[in-house]
Amino acid sequence: MPNKFTAVFEQDGEWWIGYVEELPGANTQGRTLEEARENLKEAVQLIIEANRELARRETRGKTVIREDLLVAV
Repeated sequence: MPNKFTAVFEQDGEWWIGYVEELPGANTQGRTLEEARENLKEAVQLIIEANRELARRETRGKTVIREDLLVAV
């Protein structure tokens, strides 16, 4: 099931700037709106993967429970 985020795009001269409201640090730019959209998707994937890896490293050797958390907003 894909996650749903709010992407915001604004034109700045000849560039499109994009960011995700719910995920600080997820931002990008592109020469076209489509390029900015694709770049932003990749940025979100990379941030989530990196955060998961960091969390796994920090809890290595500890007793933890990992479970899905579904939140309706």
